[in-house]
Amino acid sequence: MNCRVVVEAAVPVYDVETEDEAIRIGISKIGEMLNPDLNYVEINTGTRTSPNGEELEPAFIAADEGLVALELEMKVFNIESKEHASRVARKEIGQRLSDIPLSVIDVEEIEEEMEGSEGESFEDEYGDEFDEDLGDLEDDELEEIGAEVEDLEDDEDLPELDDIL
Repeated sequence: MNCRVVVEAAVPVYDVETEDEAIRIGISKIGEMLNPDLNYVEINTGTRTSPNGEELEPAFIAADEGLVALELEMKVFNIESKEHASRVARKEIGQRLSDIPLSVIDVEEIEEEMEGSEGESFEDEYGDEFDEDLGDLEDDELEEIGAEVEDLEDDEDLPELDDIL
């Protein structure tokens, strides 16, 4: 089973004047903490709502300090359950984001993406085209192509770097 896990992070930022500035600094701060180890984690601005249901900016600023709500999304593969996926995501992200509160807000099962676009393998999708192209060739032409490929695979035939320069 594979899952997409979304984790909310409350990122503190300092010396900011506007909400946009706080959001940019928050995304940059999280990006630095996650990269290069977790460069596959997507960083998005979070959503906040007031008790009345009114949509709010993802950043709150008071006294030139802010708190930014960010959503960190990652895919977790080969897991046993949704709970297992949330634990793996929290652990992976949490190890790199020390002192930043995290909360899992969504776990969604995803289809396996190892095959072609609509569940077809590469051979199912493109195999007929290649078979037709090779079907027009005679046996001796196929053997000649095979010999050329074998020649390309030999490392001895490649020139040395010093010879090229």
